[in-house]
Amino acid sequence: MEPRGQGETSDDVIGGGVTSDKGARDSAPIDDQQVPWATLAVSSLAVFAVFLDTSVLFVAFPSITASFPDVAPAELSWILNGYTIVFAALLIPAGRMADRRGHKRTFLTGSILFTVSSLACAVAPTAGFLVAARLVQGIGAAVLLPSSMALVLRGTPHAKLPFALAVWGATGAVAGALGPTLGAALVEAGGWRWVFLINIPVGVFTVLVGRRVLSESADPQSTVPAPLGVILLIAASAAVSFGLVRGEEWGWSDGRTLGPVAIGLAILVVFVLHQRRTLAPTIDPALFAIRNFAWANAATIVFAVAFTSMFLSSILFLTTIWGWSILAAGLGVAPGPLLVAFLAPFMGRLAGQIGQRPLLLVGGLLYATSGLWRLMMLGPESNYVVEYLPSMLFSGLGVALCLPQLSSVVGQSLPPNRHGVGSAVNQAFRQFGGTFGVALTIGLLADTSGIVDAAGRFDRVWWVILLGGLAVSLLALPLRTRPAHRVAPAAAATG
Repeated sequence: MEPRGQGETSDDVIGGGVTSDKGARDSAPIDDQQVPWATLAVSSLAVFAVFLDTSVLFVAFPSITASFPDVAPAELSWILNGYTIVFAALLIPAGRMADRRGHKRTFLTGSILFTVSSLACAVAPTAGFLVAARLVQGIGAAVLLPSSMALVLRGTPHAKLPFALAVWGATGAVAGALGPTLGAALVEAGGWRWVFLINIPVGVFTVLVGRRVLSESADPQSTVPAPLGVILLIAASAAVSFGLVRGEEWGWSDGRTLGPVAIGLAILVVFVLHQRRTLAPTIDPALFAIRNFAWANAATIVFAVAFTSMFLSSILFLTTIWGWSILAAGLGVAPGPLLVAFLAPFMGRLAGQIGQRPLLLVGGLLYATSGLWRLMMLGPESNYVVEYLPSMLFSGLGVALCLPQLSSVVGQSLPPNRHGVGSAVNQAFRQFGGTFGVALTIGLLADTSGIVDAAGRFDRVWWVILLGGLAVSLLALPLRTRPAHRVAPAAAATG
């Protein structure tokens, strides 16, 4: 079965996509269809742990460095950067593997690997052991993440997909945003090792319950990707990620930063040429001929940049300009993630009634408004309720309307035999966007001239939030999404 890249079929289904299976399930009345809560809970909980670990270590890092005083900070930075690089580099190959070997099997394998490596991190006797365990943890995260979305796609009735995918997408957003707050609380309560120990009960629950409630799905007829394509993709992802994560330390114009990025982009060009010629591509180029897949992924990487810039700059502003503690700053930004968690299910149901495109258009504008509010209101004098809280509420509304719906549009645009690799592409774009958002924020806040004061430098980041929100609304304009009750069963099952 080939991805649908021509005609109107791929754009005429809800969110511009297809469901995982055909026939009876799609033709059943919407009122008779139920969300598979067990599958959604297990998949979302694992996603929560994965994205929590992408941000929780930022606040635990000072405590870790204090535990290993004889190790240089540059070496210890691999505790943070190694996880990010491995995670981003392996997402797409892991998604392709999940499609072939089975989504449940791959998901449980990744969950076990993530849980065991989390325990290894918690008991690490040396810095080198901790770095190695974090690399394995990144592998586990990359293996389980694409499978988790595929399981939701395969196990959810078509009419309920907007709601289910909105919950799944919001889980990752909330986890990433709450990471520093939770990390600070854990470090203060019991030390940095508790940051890793918290993953253990989540992992045990995921594996034990997942074995019982998840249903296997796969496409054993799919071709095995050519090894050269997988190697090229991993090399390109690793090189670009390496340059971006080390840019703060080396300088953004330093050859050691620009070199890996340039090499990674060059390898990426070779990868694209290889994918067009090989009979066994790692990423089927025809996926990008699907309108909603292409445009939603473009919006995803833009929003990831703006989201990461907003969150990182929020913590830095509250701690450096207003002088708050890291725990107080985490609590200060918490209303945004809490609003996302509260609104995401309602927005998912609304998307099922009106389609995702209207929500993305409004959400991008609201997110841009949060940046505009900061430009107009924030300054060196602290006034949280009047100056800061409204911007967090605007951004929370924007995230609830945008990030889950982008995952939903991408997921529903995929043919059944591309659920794993297609969701992996989307998550890889999100991961790279987040990495670039961190790099961009640090670069914009750098004092290179001494002309702009510390508070004024944050205005540069507020512009990123404003322009990022507007760009998401513009990128949502070409999307074709329709309410669930207007989707014809035949179209929904076409693949």
